[in-house]
Amino acid sequence: MELYPPGFSLTKEMRESLNPHKGAVVWFTGLSGSGKSTLANRLEVLLNKRGCRTYLLDGDSIRRGLNRDLGFSNQDRRENIRRCGEVAKLFQEAGIILLASFISPFEEDRGAIRNSLEPERFMEIFLDCPLSECEKRDTKGLYKKARAGLLKDFTGIDSPYEKPRNPDMVLKTGEIGIEEGVDRIISLLIQRRIIL
Repeated sequence: MELYPPGFSLTKEMRESLNPHKGAVVWFTGLSGSGKSTLANRLEVLLNKRGCRTYLLDGDSIRRGLNRDLGFSNQDRRENIRRCGEVAKLFQEAGIILLASFISPFEEDRGAIRNSLEPERFMEIFLDCPLSECEKRDTKGLYKKARAGLLKDFTGIDSPYEKPRNPDMVLKTGEIGIEEGVDRIISLLIQRRIIL
């Protein structure tokens, strides 16, 4: 069966005209414990105060619903991120700034999402935090379980993480605080003319 693109009347530009910003995807990637969701949460609060329409998706929330049928094999991880990328694209087309907080371990998958969006509308933020620091921050006890062999296919332990080759921004979250990181991302959003 052949699929055809829908012929909806409202355009992305018409939706965006209601906002003080453009639709975009800010994609946080890094190891578990690197600060992705913490940073994305703080950024969302500050963008909301500026009148921006935002939404925050993270790995835990998406796997409890849309992707609850997926495990943690490499194939399932790729499908998880593919689906997340499609959802991100819909939010961006709706004129919303989507904050996507996913380990997203594979470079090819992150690149596919980037290529599906207008270049200035996708910002890959790599939270470069040493594994040792991520393990110290292990509030969920996941690294401890992985080291004990109780949790298989855990990224950074027995499953690979491919560092981004050309991210839009690198934040060394073992060295800088949340506020500095958020300030840098807001500056990038202004530079990209996402925040008008």
